[in-house]
Amino acid sequence: MKVLVVGSGAREHAICWRLAISKHVSHVTCAPGNAGIATCAEVVPVAATAVNELLALVQEKGIDLTVVGPEVALEAGIVDLFQAHGKAIAGPSKAAALLESSKAFAKEVMVAAGVPTASYEVFTAERELRDYCHKKGAPLVLKADGLASGKGVFVVTDATEFESAFQQLFGPLHAERVVVEEFLDGVEVSCIFACNGRDLIPLAPAHDYKRLRDNDEGPNTGGMGSVCPSPRISGAELEWIQERCAAPILTEMAKRGNPFSGFLYAGLMVPRDPSRRPEGIRVLEYNTRLGDPECQAILVRLTSEPTELFQWIAGVRNEKPTLSWRKEVSTCVVIASDGYPEGVAKGDEIVGIDLAGLVPDAIVFHASTSANEKGRLVSNGGRTLSVVGLGNDVESSRRVAYKAVDLIQLRGRRVRRDIGS
Repeated sequence: MKVLVVGSGAREHAICWRLAISKHVSHVTCAPGNAGIATCAEVVPVAATAVNELLALVQEKGIDLTVVGPEVALEAGIVDLFQAHGKAIAGPSKAAALLESSKAFAKEVMVAAGVPTASYEVFTAERELRDYCHKKGAPLVLKADGLASGKGVFVVTDATEFESAFQQLFGPLHAERVVVEEFLDGVEVSCIFACNGRDLIPLAPAHDYKRLRDNDEGPNTGGMGSVCPSPRISGAELEWIQERCAAPILTEMAKRGNPFSGFLYAGLMVPRDPSRRPEGIRVLEYNTRLGDPECQAILVRLTSEPTELFQWIAGVRNEKPTLSWRKEVSTCVVIASDGYPEGVAKGDEIVGIDLAGLVPDAIVFHASTSANEKGRLVSNGGRTLSVVGLGNDVESSRRVAYKAVDLIQLRGRRVRRDIGS
């Protein structure tokens, strides 16, 4: 089987890596890919949003299955185009992907489906938003309605932080709509479900670390690390989440004529007090693809055949696959470039990846890397690398990850030291 993976980050590197070791895959192509992905797949310089060029690539190479990584490709309508031409593709349609690309739409669907979530208001005018926030006071959560690569959410715990959030929302983010939610306290968990429009399969739960610095301080990012399986929820709670937070979305989207096929990522706030679970669990947001960095931590533990899962999502396999997992825990630590997430430095040389790859039970995935004119590996964006460690428990897996992380040199790098602690 020939497979195309669309995207260029560490998530796509993990997908390509897992497919490349499948006995059912003869060739993996990735577009546009990165320097690390080139070690396990053929890299073709076609942008993830260039959907017509990607279709031509599939037709030219006789590719059997396409797996979509980033949200921008989904918003560009890649799934609709491929399906119209009879090409197997794992991902939701543009209309179904609105669950991620419009937070206001997602909240409306949650309410219609009876999914437990925070109360909210939607604003299109800056003056009305300002008046509402200052009247309600902190804490509140402000979210840009569209895609923002994980940087459009502002958790305002003190009223003095409102102005900075407003400046970002109506400045660099150019938000046309802003969703304001009640603040929920607890711990975050990511539960991702593979869906084929009618049914769903839960992946191993994970949790990530959104803030830039240790102890959940600093600005929100796309994610600075993750752990899988998450010790923050039980098996019974995962079943409750599937029944109350995922299955109703499939029913509601099908009712609206836009059945959801793909990965439905439920970002959840889980109460710290066990006595308030599971009824106190609330959905913070939905993503419509594998999370990053959760994907990296999840896929290194997947032992069942990945093509069966992707084909089931794409509708070319009827039999529901059974997923199996390594017993070890995985911890993923992100190495970000200097300046991330505000003003990112590019072109800095990366040294020590080969040494990190020699650490037993450690795997390095490239996110934003390229080769310079001298052929040396350099940074090319914000989150530059994801380093995953495997171990018998969270503590041993994080020790492996940080041992590998500490062998990698990158000027001004930003790394959280408390992932998994």
